[in-house]
Amino acid sequence: MTGFLPVDALDTPRFCGLPTFMRLPQAQAGDSLDAAIIGLPSDSGAPYRTGARFGPGAIRAMSVMLRPINPYRDHINVFERLRIADAGDASVVPGYLEESLERLEASLSSLVDQGIVPVSLGGDHSVSLPAICAVAKRHGPVSLVHFDAHSDTWRSYFAGKQYSAGTPFRRAAEEKGLDPFSSIQIGMRGSLFRADDVSQSVDLGFEVLTTDETLDMGPTETARRIAERVGDRPVYITFDLDFVDPSNAPGVQTPEAGGPTSRETLALLRALKPMNIVGCDVVEANPLYDGPGQITALLGATVALELLGLIAVGREAGANG
Repeated sequence: MTGFLPVDALDTPRFCGLPTFMRLPQAQAGDSLDAAIIGLPSDSGAPYRTGARFGPGAIRAMSVMLRPINPYRDHINVFERLRIADAGDASVVPGYLEESLERLEASLSSLVDQGIVPVSLGGDHSVSLPAICAVAKRHGPVSLVHFDAHSDTWRSYFAGKQYSAGTPFRRAAEEKGLDPFSSIQIGMRGSLFRADDVSQSVDLGFEVLTTDETLDMGPTETARRIAERVGDRPVYITFDLDFVDPSNAPGVQTPEAGGPTSRETLALLRALKPMNIVGCDVVEANPLYDGPGQITALLGATVALELLGLIAVGREAGANG
């Protein structure tokens, strides 16, 4: 594992060194990795606020505040369990969404083809589509665990356009990248465009838990429902930071009042059981709207580290293929 550990902040100050995720080493050709951090800096699918292209950098910048030991998962050091490096950012074509999605999928596929689990930092939620397509090429249709205030299963957005931050999971289901009948969306809430904004996901085959249902059930029961839904299938986890209440995460693309606190959010993530994670992302961080202290970016980094811990315990439990 030598060479794949973050820089020790007890030895070298956090403000020194390259701005990689948690100051991990940069990925090099030929590295044998279990997982890689990769930025997907596209906001060309954003229907309103832009700025999520700067999300990967903001999350990396705040990730220096994190420490390697996870006391919520038997005090594991994820970097002693997994070989992880930062693969930098994928290339995009600003303002041209479909061309950007093609570039993102190519970059992600280069990792997945080596057996590396991509842990992606977005970017608006359209970037999840190329990530799902990349992992599905290797693993077949995945089960999606989707944390979000919005379903992102609209048929189209603006003049019948098929690709946007509001359509990725309908497209992924149609293109056979995911299996909606073993997938679950958690956190839906807020006002709607149309009466079927949430039920359209159910019609596609997804199980849907609203924010109210999730908070009423609590983290343990919600985690049980997720585990029951996905079983031992290959899983892709996507976490939209607008799942969290904007009082705790203001720097997002589409804030939605009435969500869980950061504490409730992390309690839910820490309650998740080991699963066969083949890819994951944290998306919709928008530092242009973040609060004092970059609290949204810090939460995004913390969520990413929790997902890395979940990958590690899943591998040890034999869940990760």
